[in-house]
Amino acid sequence: MKFFIDTANLDQIRQAQELGILDGVTTNPSLMAKEGITGDDAVQAHYIAICEIVDGDVSAEVISTDYEGMIKEGEALAALHANIVVKVPAIVDGIRAIRWFTDNGIRTNCTLIFSPGQALLAAKAGASYVSPFVGRLDDISSDGLQLIEKIRAIYDNYDFGTEILAASVRHSMHVIECAEIGADIMTGPLSAILGLMKHPLTDSGLQQFLADHAKAKG
Repeated sequence: MKFFIDTANLDQIRQAQELGILDGVTTNPSLMAKEGITGDDAVQAHYIAICEIVDGDVSAEVISTDYEGMIKEGEALAALHANIVVKVPAIVDGIRAIRWFTDNGIRTNCTLIFSPGQALLAAKAGASYVSPFVGRLDDISSDGLQLIEKIRAIYDNYDFGTEILAASVRHSMHVIECAEIGADIMTGPLSAILGLMKHPLTDSGLQQFLADHAKAKG
């Protein structure tokens, strides 16, 4: 399973990168605004800064919701850095844009996936990634993990090359559960990644080892 971090915070990206397990970054306008990044020039510069930290793919989202606008924005984003993947919403014009991007050598991440049908169309259009939103479905008492299971079955049936990027991951158990059902990638906050290392028996065991070592030294 690949690990992406979902943030625009450069310090958190660096911390995840230093762990040696980071494969990429996803971000969006909301996360940019949270970091105080506003204006086209500042946003583009921030994407470049992220790409200079991480070796893997960095999803950069278009703002337009019409076909022509998505193409124009997507071309500009893809030109920023070789690691940029253009993030496009799962709407009719988005699927059209994904096909155009695919035919013109630009990689895409189809975002805001909430149904198997959306994921199927995105794969047919040639999306590099689809992003089913696990946490947001859980928020409305729906089953985000079941959606990933269905997408996995469909993609395996037809050998689609599109990767399943489990998005809106909220906590460490989401990561484990997504790994168990075959998501190719997870993207979530740094806390969800670091939480995988936490276990009280590890902490108590280490304390015991250190105490025993101190006794042995006399």
